[in-house]
Amino acid sequence: MEVPVSAGPSTDGALRHVLGHLLTPLLMCVGMGLAYLGAFHAPAPHDLRVDVVGSGPSAQVLAQTLQDKGAGALDVRTVADRATAVASLREQGSFGAYIPGEKPELLVASGSSDTSAMAVEKVFAKVAAAEDAPLKVTDVAPVASGDPTGQGVFFLLVALSIGAYASVAVIGGAGAVLPMRVRALLAAAMSLVVSLIGTLFAGPVFHLVDRGLAGVWAMSWLYAAGILLVGVGLHTFLRRWTTLGVMVLFVMLNFTSSGGIYRPELQPGFFGALHAFWNGAGFVEGVRSHVYFGGHALGGHVLVLALWLLAGAALVVAAGVVEARRNSAAKAGETRVETRADAVGEKARIVEGVEEEIEEVVAV
Repeated sequence: MEVPVSAGPSTDGALRHVLGHLLTPLLMCVGMGLAYLGAFHAPAPHDLRVDVVGSGPSAQVLAQTLQDKGAGALDVRTVADRATAVASLREQGSFGAYIPGEKPELLVASGSSDTSAMAVEKVFAKVAAAEDAPLKVTDVAPVASGDPTGQGVFFLLVALSIGAYASVAVIGGAGAVLPMRVRALLAAAMSLVVSLIGTLFAGPVFHLVDRGLAGVWAMSWLYAAGILLVGVGLHTFLRRWTTLGVMVLFVMLNFTSSGGIYRPELQPGFFGALHAFWNGAGFVEGVRSHVYFGGHALGGHVLVLALWLLAGAALVVAAGVVEARRNSAAKAGETRVETRADAVGEKARIVEGVEEEIEEVVAV
């Protein structure tokens, strides 16, 4: 008959260790649910800028009617002519322009956001239907042929992000014993490799963009390097919580605020606020500006990416200083232990010598 073996202290310790680490995936589950469902579950326009083309009373009445019926969904203005409306769309100042008449026309720019263009089309299709006229839709800034939904840039963002933050896990874990300068060099090298892979996907492999590939690579590198440096720097402070921290920054908050699926005008205000300065939004809007809108407002998006890179560099420097202090303190502790051990040894030798002298005295 076998006697059951009870769980010993080592088993209990291992169980507590596993349970402690299971907290991380639970927090990830909660965070992903809150972020993704909060951002994407019920897209609805608010303050979506659209134009009505015309300067007469009928155009003014139509614009005011749409503004009132929208109850905050639309931000409607009138512009004098078609050329002004097209210029506004190509500068991402609006998301649609309606030209009323016997043959109404709607101008959109799907390169800015396909989902926003669809939302605008849905609104003005009802206006044209009320006038019993077919609606002609003209896209003044169409997306590349290899990206018919206009969301390929977002999925490029996902690929770059995963490559970057997975590299953070490896450098921070397996490379934790390396000096910070070596880890920083590894981060820079990996950011270059990840950006080159992303550029291959965007161009020759899937044709997500049909021009400006060099600029796409430059922004890919800035984006990946920023994530890697921030992650490597944070590892010194967060340690085993680094994976969760990087996922919060560059997945939960990043993907949802990037504007790659829905722009801020179709999302809750929190994600719209993040869109103004988060690195994913800088990348997505920067690529759109560079590829589809002739570089309009590109400088601001590149500045966002550059500031994240600088923040990562500052974190790496701070982490290096902290690690140097920790190492100095550890060495000082080792020295104290060695000194204490030497003192104990010397005391033992003295006692031994005294004992020998006593034995000699007794013998005499």
